[in-house]
Amino acid sequence: MTLYMPLFRSCATLRSLTQLHAHLFVSGLHGDPQASTKLIESYAQMGVLQSSRLVFETFSEPDSFMWGVLIKTHVWNQCFQEAISLYDGMILNQSQISSYIFPSVLRACSGFRDLSNGSRVHGRIIKSGFEHDAVIETSLLSMYGELDFLDDARKIFDEMPIRDMVSWSSIISSYVERGEVIEGLDVFRLMVSENVELDHVTMLSVAEACAELGILRQARSVHGHIVRRKIEIDGLVDSSLIVMYSKCGDFSSAKKIFLRVSNRSVTLRTAMISSCNRSGCFEEALELFAEMLESKVQPNFVTLMSVLGSCAGLGRLKEGKSIHGYMIRNCVNSGYDFLGPALIDFYAQCGKLTNSKKVLYATGQRNIVAWNMLISSYVQSGFLKEALLLLVGMLAQGLMPDSFSLASSLSACGDGGLLQPGLLIHSHITKRGFWNEFVQNALIDMYSKCGSVNLAYLIFENIQHKSVVAWNSMICGFSQNGNSLEAICFFDQMYLNCLEMNEVSFLSVIQACADSGYLEKGKWLHHKLITYGVRNTIYIDTALTDLYSKCGDLQTARRVFDSMPERSVVSWSVMIAGYGIHGQITSAISLFIKMLEAGATPNDVTFMNILTACSHAGYVLEGKYYFGFMREFGIEPNSEHLACLVDLLSRAGDLDEAYRIINSMPYPADASIWGALLNGCRIHQRMDMIQIIERELLNISTNDTGYYTLLSNIYAEGGNWSEFRRVRSVMKSTGLKKVPGYSTIELDKRIYWFGAGDSSYLLANEIYFFLECFSSLAGEEFYNVKSDVSVSNACNSEEPVIAYGLINANARTEEKNSSKPYFS
Repeated sequence: MTLYMPLFRSCATLRSLTQLHAHLFVSGLHGDPQASTKLIESYAQMGVLQSSRLVFETFSEPDSFMWGVLIKTHVWNQCFQEAISLYDGMILNQSQISSYIFPSVLRACSGFRDLSNGSRVHGRIIKSGFEHDAVIETSLLSMYGELDFLDDARKIFDEMPIRDMVSWSSIISSYVERGEVIEGLDVFRLMVSENVELDHVTMLSVAEACAELGILRQARSVHGHIVRRKIEIDGLVDSSLIVMYSKCGDFSSAKKIFLRVSNRSVTLRTAMISSCNRSGCFEEALELFAEMLESKVQPNFVTLMSVLGSCAGLGRLKEGKSIHGYMIRNCVNSGYDFLGPALIDFYAQCGKLTNSKKVLYATGQRNIVAWNMLISSYVQSGFLKEALLLLVGMLAQGLMPDSFSLASSLSACGDGGLLQPGLLIHSHITKRGFWNEFVQNALIDMYSKCGSVNLAYLIFENIQHKSVVAWNSMICGFSQNGNSLEAICFFDQMYLNCLEMNEVSFLSVIQACADSGYLEKGKWLHHKLITYGVRNTIYIDTALTDLYSKCGDLQTARRVFDSMPERSVVSWSVMIAGYGIHGQITSAISLFIKMLEAGATPNDVTFMNILTACSHAGYVLEGKYYFGFMREFGIEPNSEHLACLVDLLSRAGDLDEAYRIINSMPYPADASIWGALLNGCRIHQRMDMIQIIERELLNISTNDTGYYTLLSNIYAEGGNWSEFRRVRSVMKSTGLKKVPGYSTIELDKRIYWFGAGDSSYLLANEIYFFLECFSSLAGEEFYNVKSDVSVSNACNSEEPVIAYGLINANARTEEKNSSKPYFS
């Protein structure tokens, strides 16, 4: 039989193997266990498992070795369930099992994602006394790691009496592949401290961990270990080092490694192209691809995906189409499912959503990743309803949406304020049981953007293990909906629970403090940003500038603004708005001029802020100039700009000019424009225009009750009670209700909230008594348009706030004057 063994190695085709099988049968050697075992193995290597089973079944009592080979061959061919079934059959037929059987069975359990059988096999290993076999221990470690039971894997690793290089590599890769990169690096440090020999497999995992963390110092340390220990470097290690350096932001080191290698494989070239993309060097990426083709190196699927990303980054439609054509010419159709999403993304980024849709149809419409990419592309391009129709089309094709499909669709609902479709998707999620963190956070975001913050809170409350993302989503939701105090309260809870806070956490709560005027809390947050080591990004600095500006601390706002290493148009606009809000028109205009001198291009919001500043300060000529100046930057005035110009003219008393501008508009004026004119009519008592404005407002569909309230108040101030009642009647018949306003004041590092017409707050009686006294001293009836209207009902939210502040200021002065001196 020994003479036949070399013949098995020479069988390169299935035909030659069957001929050898026939010869063994004729020679009477087909019953030899060694020959049969070799036949089982050889047939399996050629992918013909059925023939392997037929050879195996010719033996009435196969030995343990033959069972082991058959199980191993099924694992080779990824027939994991069949391998587990064979193991069960062997248990029934044999009492004794050899140790080499178990590694293959454990691999089958991990491949089939079958923890139950894996645990059962583990029990059998202990029962058979093989628990300290080095190969079996490593196999157990790998199985638990691949099944995401890292604690069990670590327990086995810690209990191993002898750990070889394979076991160390296995536990490190298990941690890294499941995102536990810090734990993986901790094990690597332990491995180095114990002077265990490092191999290239270990270094691949460690390089990946460093890339995920993005810590350059750690990356250089790993590279140093490779050089000092003279670890054999192959193409895979070089590729990993290139990716590692590029993800850590050191593109020059990545490029040095690439240029050092003379024999550049497709993997190495692909890694370098991806690194160029990551660093924004898209032109260089395309040059590398062209050089790759000239060198006759055949690109793989990953290469083509990366190059499509380069074309998308540059908006090069022509080059991207050429790549698409290359795929078709070179028969890459077998990878179309893989490349389909990349093509969809490329065409979408180039603004060709129709082409993206064609790619989806070309993939046979069964690729869920392609559907997800198309839905996401439509959402990002602002075609929200079309994105939802794609979800419907996906369901019509019999494809079940996954978490990504649902999250993208919920994003479409949130961005478009489409609550009803959002509720339907929520219902689908509940029925299908898609209750993972990704979807739950998307639901919180959707409900928040649709204004249903209470529903968002219910979702948040039902999350068992609330991540930082969930907390951030809820804080952001409160802040977006004007619930600033709730947002601050949530942040405080997050802080007290010692949760790890990131840039997003601080951004949302800084915005909440800015909206509520909570300066002391904002200062505390600024301090915490420094102590937490949160990097001061352009977003953080802009938010802090906005906070200090809105809270009236313009000096600190300007200091933060001036310290910014780079400024976006938003940063400039925020600082200009701050000056405008507080009446410092000269500073606002001066900063706008500096913005232009710095080469920054103003946008529509910048001009909105400068026009508002001119309006509040009564700078009519300057306001008119900047209104016309917008067009030099290609910005056409929108309704907000026109409303601001009308407000500027109306406040200055030039109501006829304001009315002429409204009539000359290329599109119908909205409620904000007519409201600005109405306010001017109130200030300058132009009752002749009031009825014209009222007629126009009644023709406009608006849910804003402020204009109708202003109109009714104008009639009330003029003593025209019949018109007052008529306007209020119109509001009632159309279902419009005045939303109660509220104001806040900060005293002793606390925020106090006062609602309009509310008499339930602290010191209410004292406050209204103060207001009555104040109105008497002023020599006029305090907002009491009718004798039967009480002060508490007639007040808005601002008077009680001012009164409360004055009462507390007076109390502090009295306390200070009556206190004894420190030194007598």
